[in-house]
Amino acid sequence: MKYLLLIHSNPVTWGHPSFLHTEEGRKLPKSAREMLAAQLDKLLTELAERGELVAAEPLAAPHQTKVVRVRDGVRATTDGPYSEAKEQLAGVFIVDVDSPERAEEIAARIPEAQYYAVELRPVAT
Repeated sequence: MKYLLLIHSNPVTWGHPSFLHTEEGRKLPKSAREMLAAQLDKLLTELAERGELVAAEPLAAPHQTKVVRVRDGVRATTDGPYSEAKEQLAGVFIVDVDSPERAEEIAARIPEAQYYAVELRPVAT
């Protein structure tokens, strides 16, 4: 079963990994920040070794986003993300796992889940 894990973060503190650029993350001692970075590296290594990682990509800052709409055959392109929310999409993982529970376990281990949210969506087949 493939799942898309959508990692959300605050664009005011944009950077990758985004959890190191949050207000909370910057307040942590250096050792704690290093531990979070190691947690992410360990997770990515584990997923790759188990053959569960399909892709993991950070996204550029929301101010670099374009939204394209076509209405009555006319294309309109606007700057900025589709959503005007406080949190924006920061990156994505695609995993191929045996169960929904395993996908939830992975989402919970992504450090951004401690600061913002990781959205979990099955990939339609």
